[in-house]
Amino acid sequence: MSLTQVEAQSVTWQSDRRALDTLKTLFSHGLKWICGIALPLLVLCIWWIAAKQHWLPEQILPAPQLVWSTTIELWQSGDLQFNFLVSAKRILWSVLLGVGIGLGLGAWFALSTRAQRFVYPTIQLVAQFPIIGWIPLLMIFLGIDEALKIVAISLAVVSPVLIATFKGIQQVPQHLLEVAKVYQFSKWQTLSKVVIPASLPATISGIRQGVMQAWLALVFVELLASSEGIGFLMVWGRQLMQMDIVFMGIIFIGLTGFALDSFLAIFERLARFYATRVRV
Repeated sequence: MSLTQVEAQSVTWQSDRRALDTLKTLFSHGLKWICGIALPLLVLCIWWIAAKQHWLPEQILPAPQLVWSTTIELWQSGDLQFNFLVSAKRILWSVLLGVGIGLGLGAWFALSTRAQRFVYPTIQLVAQFPIIGWIPLLMIFLGIDEALKIVAISLAVVSPVLIATFKGIQQVPQHLLEVAKVYQFSKWQTLSKVVIPASLPATISGIRQGVMQAWLALVFVELLASSEGIGFLMVWGRQLMQMDIVFMGIIFIGLTGFALDSFLAIFERLARFYATRVRV
C-alpha cells in the first residue's frame, strides 16, 4: 500500500470518527432534553386526567385548558404583561442594590484582615435571618410601599453574593499571586489582572444564586403586601376563588425562574472558561 493510500485512509478514518463523535454528542443532548421534559409531561397528563375525572372539584383543581385560556385572556387584556413588568423592575433594582452591596462587602472582608476578624462574624449571624423575619422591622421604618419590597428582596441577594465573592477571592491560586509579585505588579494590576479574573467564576455563581433568591423573595413579598405584580395576581385569583389564575401564576413563576437560571448558567460557564485562560 502506497503512502498516499495510507494518508487517504487516515483522513477518512478521522472524518468518520469526527462524524461519530458528533452523532454521540447530538444523541446525548437529545436524550438529556427528553429526560428533562418527561416528568413535566407526566405531571401534565396526570393533571389533565384528574381534572377530567373530577378527582377534585373544579374550584380547587381547574383543567389545564382552562388555565391556558385564562393565560391568553390575561395576555390579551394586558394584565399579565403589566404585572410581569412591575415584578421585573423590582427584581432589577433589588438585584443591582444587593449585588453592589454583596460585591463590596465580600471584597472588603477578603482583602482586610481586621474586617474579616471583627465584622464578618456579625454579617454571618445577620445572614441567618430569613426574609420573613425582616418584614415587620422594615414595615416600621419603610412602610409598605415600594421601598419595603426592594430592600427586602435586596437582603436576599446580599448574602450569597457576599459569601461567594469572599471565598472566591480567598481561593485565588497562590502561585498566581507569587508570579504577580515577581513581576512587581501594583495592587491595582494584581487586582485587575489576577484576583478578579481568577475569582470571577465564584462571583458569577454567587450572583446566580442571589438572583434566584431574589425571585423567590419577590413572590413572597408580593403575596404579603402588594397591589401589583405576579404575586398580587395570585392573591387576586385566590380572593375571587379563581384557581386557574393561581395555577397560571405558579406555572409562570416556575418557567420564569427556570429561564433566569438557565440564562445565568451560560454566564457562569463562560466565566469558568475565562478563568482557565488567566495568565499573569
